[in-house]
Amino acid sequence: MEREKENRIIDQTAVEAFCRMLVTEERSQATIEKYERDLRKLAHFLGEDGSVTKERMIAYKQKLKEGYKDASANSILAAANCFLKFRGWYDCMVKSIRIQRESFRSPERELTKQEYYALLDAARRGGKERLYYVMQAICSTGIRVSELSFITVEAVRSGRAHVSLKGKSRTVLLPKALCRDLARYAERRGIRSGSIFVTRNGKPLDRSNILHEMKALSDMAGVDRKKIFPHNLRHLFAFTYYEKEKDLLRLADILGHSNVNTTRIYTMTSGREQEKQLEQLGLASGIPFRKEAA
Repeated sequence: MEREKENRIIDQTAVEAFCRMLVTEERSQATIEKYERDLRKLAHFLGEDGSVTKERMIAYKQKLKEGYKDASANSILAAANCFLKFRGWYDCMVKSIRIQRESFRSPERELTKQEYYALLDAARRGGKERLYYVMQAICSTGIRVSELSFITVEAVRSGRAHVSLKGKSRTVLLPKALCRDLARYAERRGIRSGSIFVTRNGKPLDRSNILHEMKALSDMAGVDRKKIFPHNLRHLFAFTYYEKEKDLLRLADILGHSNVNTTRIYTMTSGREQEKQLEQLGLASGIPFRKEAA
């Protein structure tokens, strides 16, 4: 048993075997790359010998708490635990950091509908036609960036995109106005079939390219760069839908969430909105305290 523990080492061979396992589990390429990056962080922490023990994993968890936000640290720990489970080193696995659920979203990170329209206008004025329609496609359907390739010429014709990723499938409805615009866009670009949002070489758009193009709109749109990232468009769709329909289960289906608790995160109001709601309760009297005269 002690000899087995002595051989608990994270090296390149073990990481490569782990990544091959992720491929057989049909994990997305983005997930595999993230797990590989996270394991490099762990290997760097462990040093030259790379040996894994429970004590060192606890120390690693503490280091992550000091250098990352809790949610980010938990994401990195999840990759480490997945690797440890793969190796059968269950006694080295560590618990995730307990996070108290926030009751509202930070206004510093919340993209408003007005800011979304400002980004669209900036893309239009800047001649960024593809980006203009990419942002609309995400924000008007709630689709993930990784699912953009399923918006095809055929999907635009039918008004339905059939998404199939990670062993799960769902149908995403496309607004009629979006379909009309994308049909004209595809025709102008000479795209007769398949994915509409592609590079000049016909390859699917890269997430990082979309991110950088969006952030470049910041100054022209007058929107804080911290709010500008593709996933925030999905959040805006979810919040707008829930605000109108108040149907959490249906929204979970639309977004492709298997756990409705994930969907709740997307529907949190901003702190400003919650402040307004508290004020409307009228439970603080607003009358200053004065001691009655004897």
